[in-house]
Amino acid sequence: MSEKPAPAVKVRRWKAADIPALLACQKASYPNISIESLQDDRKLKMQLAAFPEGQLLVEADGKIVGYATSLIVQLDDDSPWYSYDEITGVGTFSTHTPSGDTLYGSDIAVHPDYRGQGIAQKLYARRKVLLKRLNLRRMVAGGRIPGYAEVSKKMTPDAYVQSVVRGERKDQALSAHLKAGYKVLSVNFAYLNDAESMSYATHLEMANPDFDPAKRMIAGGPIRRPVRKVRVCAAQYQMRSITCWDDLERQVHFFAETANEYHCHYLLMPELFTAQLFSALPRDMTSQDAVWEVAKHAEDYRKMFIKLAAEFGLYIIGGSTPVEVDGELQNICYLFTPSGGVYQQEKLHITSVERLCYNTQPGDKLRVFDTPLGRIGIVVCYDVEFPELVRLLALNGIEILFVPFATDERKSYFRVRLCAQARAVENVIYVVLAGCVGNLPQVKSFLINYGQAGVFTPCDVPFPKDGILAEAEPNAETVVVAELDLNNLTQQRDLGSVLPMQDRRGDLYQLTSRVPVEVVHVR
Repeated sequence: MSEKPAPAVKVRRWKAADIPALLACQKASYPNISIESLQDDRKLKMQLAAFPEGQLLVEADGKIVGYATSLIVQLDDDSPWYSYDEITGVGTFSTHTPSGDTLYGSDIAVHPDYRGQGIAQKLYARRKVLLKRLNLRRMVAGGRIPGYAEVSKKMTPDAYVQSVVRGERKDQALSAHLKAGYKVLSVNFAYLNDAESMSYATHLEMANPDFDPAKRMIAGGPIRRPVRKVRVCAAQYQMRSITCWDDLERQVHFFAETANEYHCHYLLMPELFTAQLFSALPRDMTSQDAVWEVAKHAEDYRKMFIKLAAEFGLYIIGGSTPVEVDGELQNICYLFTPSGGVYQQEKLHITSVERLCYNTQPGDKLRVFDTPLGRIGIVVCYDVEFPELVRLLALNGIEILFVPFATDERKSYFRVRLCAQARAVENVIYVVLAGCVGNLPQVKSFLINYGQAGVFTPCDVPFPKDGILAEAEPNAETVVVAELDLNNLTQQRDLGSVLPMQDRRGDLYQLTSRVPVEVVHVR
């Protein structure tokens, strides 16, 4: 029997018409990577527009079976390691610098049906041609180590990588990189959301032996990490008697104005502060009837915060309010943006009081909000007491968790607060709390409130030793203002005294979401 002839292989630059086939190849090549770490049609078009010469593919008998993407950058040699989002402009190649001296290998993939046929090496060969022709100093990449999860119980990521370098074991990605001529400079965490690699990646470099610095007389500024600081304002809201919606709106305006006066980017309001409207209702009204009356103001609530966010240029996490959804009542927190965007996160865990007094129903959507200032999460009060929920958000990249709450007694408040501090430590994130204070003596179902707004941090060298960045005096109407250094989080995830995100025992337990975590890109 005659052997099947080898397929006719062609390497070429890809074009816009190839994008659907490239996406299909990507999906087949990376079946276990989070969808948020993959490219889409829009990003591939932007990559092609930024640097057409660096986008390559391989055809076998007319079918696209592999591809490679790259861009030119000028790196900061004092801090050469970058996450994928940092070095590629979140996959858009907005960081492409024609005057740079480094070719960055953004992605290289081969369809699983065509592995072992030298497809990757053909792509690497073309990249080397590009490296030489453009007289670039080096090629660098962040390389996955998809075999690591299987041995993470017994080996550190560094030990695993060194065993592959010594030839003692094979790794689907790293072995191909080494064969192509890359050298491993370091092993780093949080390059991509990649369960197979336990979110680790190698920092790879391949020098160009023909590089002539005298011929490249072009100055290029490195991609330096910007100073990433945001200022947050957490409202400690006094529940006082009012007679109408306008009274509530005047009180809320004070907090937005205060956040603006202190140059804040985010304002967090408390859970169910709109229950203040109970004081304007008949005293003999049942709790369920009263909460439905408040729910009628949901549109007033949204209009108020849309106006305030635009007026003061704030991202406002508007606490929460009861909202009618398909004939049922839900407790919903909304995020309002300066450009008029409105996004929502329902409360997912309902307390027994909410069920009994208001017949509130839980939501079932879990969202991460990718704002221009950072990736944030929102959980409403009781939700923060469920560590799995916040860990899912952390695995999807949140840096700040906002927690609007409403608690009646000190013991109830400390359940929320202590859980919030635990979430900050175990996920290496900032957590911001805002709650109601004061009494409504004429309202049977919302008599008393105990609250203390605060901002909590991990417990490590760059942060306060007790993990408390700022807190208000309890039970007085005020605000807490704090400045959050997001670069500290990035550093601590790699350099901390303990590394809770990296040291999880994936061989003993796994955390998966039964519904997808939705990443919402906020404008």
